[in-house]
Amino acid sequence: MRERPETERILDVLRPYAANWSGSLGRGDLVVPQREIPRLINDLLDAIGQCADAEGEVSDAELFHALSEAQRSPSVQDQVNKLRQTFRILKR
Repeated sequence: MRERPETERILDVLRPYAANWSGSLGRGDLVVPQREIPRLINDLLDAIGQCADAEGEVSDAELFHALSEAQRSPSVQDQVNKLRQTFRILKR
């Protein structure tokens, strides 16, 4: 559910390059002129950056409640899975 707007932003960048005469964007068929590649890369990076900035960090209260809920899980693996479902965890 959370990923849908992100996917749409990226697809909006790629749609102009969809190879309509031989396939579709859904299948992954793209035709990108060589001179357009740098602009395409910058547009994709901007779209991804907007997605990352939109979410921001969670508040201390949200984090506390999620950790409290996860702590009730029977195993550490279940706790990790619950946290991954709740939050996007980025490696730094």
